[in-house]
Amino acid sequence: MSVRIDDLDRKILAELQEDASQSLDEIARKVGSSKTPVWNRIRKLREGGVIGRQTVLLDAEALGLEACFFVLVRTSEHEPEWQRRFVDAVRARPEVLEAHRLAGEIDYLLKVRVPNARAYDAFYQSLIGEVKIHNVTALLCMEEIKATTALPI
Repeated sequence: MSVRIDDLDRKILAELQEDASQSLDEIARKVGSSKTPVWNRIRKLREGGVIGRQTVLLDAEALGLEACFFVLVRTSEHEPEWQRRFVDAVRARPEVLEAHRLAGEIDYLLKVRVPNARAYDAFYQSLIGEVKIHNVTALLCMEEIKATTALPI
């Protein structure tokens, strides 16, 4: 990382992670600084790539996306062309909130949000129709105990 981060930067980042819609005045007051230095530091952190895009967190259940599945994918295919097709297929599906390539027995882990089991099956059928997969295990999340986007800074 090319940007040096000090304690004030960490305080600013913590405030932004908690609520990025806060005004500069609010953030400055909470971190014990004034508006202009806070703005300059936020600009520096954006330009340095520490702060990426800003977005809004939505309530999945309030939007009817009540089922969360963790999908474990094992493949016998490891050629670059297969990997490209798989990655493209996963990235194209809005139901996939996260996708990770893993070391170990499982090759990929997907977090999939859908309205119900029937919608998950449609997602699954579509995925295996597009990309050859050796084995898929879907685990239904019964309760979300902790979910955060905040990094431990």
